[in-house]
Amino acid sequence: MGDLSRRAAIAGLMAAGAAGGARAADWPDKTIAMIVPYPAGGGSDTFARPVAAAMADRFKQSIVIDNKSGAGGTVGTAVAARALADGYTLLLGDTGLTYAPDIYPQADFDFGRDFAAISAVARVPYVLVVNPAKLDVATLAAFIEAARKKPGSIDIGSAGLGTVTHLAIGLFEERTGTKLNHVPYRGGAPMLQDLLGGQVAAAFVVAGAVAPHVKAGKLRALAVANRRREPLLPDVPTMDEAGLPDFRATIWFGLFAPRKTPDAILDRLHAATQAALEEDKIKAMWIEQGARVEPESRADFARFVAADSERWGRIAKAANIKME
Repeated sequence: MGDLSRRAAIAGLMAAGAAGGARAADWPDKTIAMIVPYPAGGGSDTFARPVAAAMADRFKQSIVIDNKSGAGGTVGTAVAARALADGYTLLLGDTGLTYAPDIYPQADFDFGRDFAAISAVARVPYVLVVNPAKLDVATLAAFIEAARKKPGSIDIGSAGLGTVTHLAIGLFEERTGTKLNHVPYRGGAPMLQDLLGGQVAAAFVVAGAVAPHVKAGKLRALAVANRRREPLLPDVPTMDEAGLPDFRATIWFGLFAPRKTPDAILDRLHAATQAALEEDKIKAMWIEQGARVEPESRADFARFVAADSERWGRIAKAANIKME
């Protein structure tokens, strides 16, 4: 390449960089779409809509929730992965989507390759609960002992094949050397209904859904799958306290953007999300849901997502789970 051509190429790159910087400086100057890859009114909406509204107030620009459901969330996630990396398309992702390519052969995305992590929005730990009328155990140790004594005799429900509640069962079996009888449902609501009715003996359920039933004595909570106790169930030990160290099972929700979105825009989105989560109104809503979130950097959240994806992906592959 001659000097003239080289100078022209450098000038072109500088111009492109300047244009990108200008676009980032002007952002946002139009409506932002936040894709939620599930039907409206679901658990993701519970966290997406309040955060989107608070962020919109800060940006003085509308953020619309775009529910694009299908194939366990993979349809909407693929749409977000292919969107322009200009900060105007975001994804409200969750635990299950990070390992979805391991169980959905047709999933057309890869979180590590296609997305930039912005911020966690909520983390909701699961609680191992039993119906005492079906299985009268009072502690995690007693549950494990019962499971070891008669492998496959304890019916444990999940919200469906390939869900985090399903994989949590696999992880529990791996860590405790037990064999449970997995009963999948089409969602968390019918699973909880059958748990209350005694059709299944146990399940991993989020604290917000089971706390009223535990307090009423209809269900018994054995342990929280998190490093800290759950405020909604303050008397229930963590898995560590109950004798199963480092067992973690949570459903988390987080904000993502297409991978090549400019850092300046990602930083502004991160700051706005973190500020939204500090609002008293949102904190109160999260407590009601048994959710929590702590301040962290974009890099910290990205590392968390990568580690969680690897862990659950390994469990899914070991269980040979494949969804059509």
